[in-house]
Amino acid sequence: QVQLVESGGGLVQAGGSLRLSCAASGRTFSRITMAWFRQTPGKEREFVAASRWIGGSTYYADYADSVKGRFTLSRYYAKNTDYLQMNSLKPEDTAAYYCAADPKGRVTQPDYDYWGQGIQVTVSA
Repeated sequence: QVQLVESGGGLVQAGGSLRLSCAASGRTFSRITMAWFRQTPGKEREFVAASRWIGGSTYYADYADSVKGRFTLSRYYAKNTDYLQMNSLKPEDTAAYYCAADPKGRVTQPDYDYWGQGIQVTVSA
């Protein structure tokens, strides 16, 4: 069993930055594939980024085209926390952001065993 808790959302002006955190507990954190999705009302949950453990201390990061070059994933083992650094934010980045762990299939599909409660990010024009 894995518990995920997001933090760090809020309101920011376009061009600004935010860092989301996802604190994990309940399992060996270092080997978990973790991802971020986002969702706006009336739309399906959309893939943002994921980090997959390859072996040793090596991870492979995937990013949606819409955030590539602006968002960066990192993992802090000592705190069992995954971070999503979001720079150059745009109004279209406004959404509820969800942390997820343990995909059942493709990492870009919102089919994961564990989800956080979600956190709102609002980017004003």
